[in-house]
Parts: sequence; C-alpha cells; structure tokens
Amino acid sequence: MSSTMLFAQDVDSLKIDTEIQEVKVKRKRKIRPYEPLAPAKAAFYSAVLPGLGQAYTGKYWKMPIVYAALGTGIYFYVDNTDKYNTVRDIYKRRLAGFTDDEFANISDDQLIQLQRRFRREQELSLLVTVGIYILNIIDANVTAHLQQYNISDDLSFKPKVNMNDFNAKPSYGVSLNYSF
Repeated sequence: MSSTMLFAQDVDSLKIDTEIQEVKVKRKRKIRPYEPLAPAKAAFYSAVLPGLGQAYTGKYWKMPIVYAALGTGIYFYVDNTDKYNTVRDIYKRRLAGFTDDEFANISDDQLIQLQRRFRREQELSLLVTVGIYILNIIDANVTAHLQQYNISDDLSFKPKVNMNDFNAKPSYGVSLNYSF
C-alpha cells in the first residue's frame, strides 16, 4: 500500500513539473529578440515619410493623427501666406498711386500692421508644423524603444485588500512579488 502511494506522488509531481516547464516555455516564446537598431529604423522611417515609423512599430492608429496634425499646420501656413501676399499687394498698389482696392477704408499704417500680423502667424504656423514633424520622429523612436522593454509577470505589483478577522474592517496592503 505504501509503495502505491509513493508511486502516485511521483506521478503527480512529474505532472506538476511538466506543467511548470510548459509555462516557462510559453513565457520564453512571448519575449521578442532585442533589436538595437529598431528605434533608429523607426525614427529614420518617420523622418523620410511622416507616419511610416508608426507603421513600422505597428501603431497604425497614430498615422491619421500625424497626417491630420501636419496637414493642419500646412493649411494655416498656406492660408497666412495668401493673406500676407494679398495685403502686401494692396499696400504696393497704394504706394504706386492706385486707390481701387478692397480695403479702401483702412489706412496705410493699418495695412503695415496687417502685414506684420500675417507674417508672424505664417512663421508661427511653420514652427508648429516643424515641431509636429519632430514629435512624429520622437514618437516613433520612443515607441520602438518601449516595444523592446520586457514586461513579464515575473515581477508584479499587486495591491491587496484583506478583511481583518478580529474587527471585520478591511486592511490594505501592497505586495511586490518576483518569481524565479
């Protein structure tokens, strides 16, 4: 009888050992190999064509955001350039002696002020567009770095709430677990 019990314990422990080994094999499969040049590739792709670095990292949902932001900046740059050129042409025609412009009730000083304003807004929209382009490159680089960061359940942080047996009040605690 005792030999049967020992045999049953050996089979159970063998079964547990194989399950643990299968879990370890599954964990190893999830970890992708480290590619040190992946962040540089993603940044390069985004520099060549905005949004391509996001596609390289698999974050396809970011591509429309990149194009919408860049398109908005380019739209405001072109709009302010057109307004600046219109006001400048009207001012030049006034200096040449023509008075048949659409801003007949605006003085020459006000036209100069409008030119300065549209030029400032044009430059500001250019700076914002360049900033968005640079953020696109940085985002692709950081995303590629974070994808290589190994996050596993071996190191876990789990807050716990336990009920106290003496007074039935909850007791709060924090545990930091590391499994080998």
